Amino acid sequence: MGAAFGSPFIVPLGAFVVGIVAIISGAISQAHARRTRAEQRIAMVQRGMTAEQIAIALGPAEKEGEEVAKTKDPLRSLGHARRAGTVLVSVGLGIIAFGLLLTMIVQVRDVLAVSACGLIPLVIGIGFFVDYRLQQRELARFGLEVGAELPPENAPR
Repeated sequence: MGAAFGSPFIVPLGAFVVGIVAIISGAISQAHARRTRAEQRIAMVQRGMTAEQIAIALGPAEKEGEEVAKTKDPLRSLGHARRAGTVLVSVGLGIIAFGLLLTMIVQVRDVLAVSACGLIPLVIGIGFFVDYRLQQRELARFGLEVGAELPPENAPR
């Protein structure tokens, strides 16, 4: 039994199992949500509600197993990209600074690996800023000026 846990294949096998469990649990969760929604509809029909009342009470109906697509707000997407970029760049710079400071304190060059790990969120955050700029440019093509100065709240209209 002890030799099995010392195998070099245990980590990739564990990652594979975690992925499979995540997929299966997502499918089970989605099926449970559909079953609950169907039970709610049946209970409402038994109480005498009409189809229109049920649709209003439960929100948008599903079409052949697909949820109705919600309209995406482009400014919200833009804000999410900017926020994610800011957080990731800050985390990356913080990890890099921590690694450099720790290297100076303990005087061990191998600790610089901590700083190298900070490059991962830093580069991903830069990617989010690139996405932010691309979204800005795309919205500008459609005539929506993003980042334009807003009028003051108390300005006459």
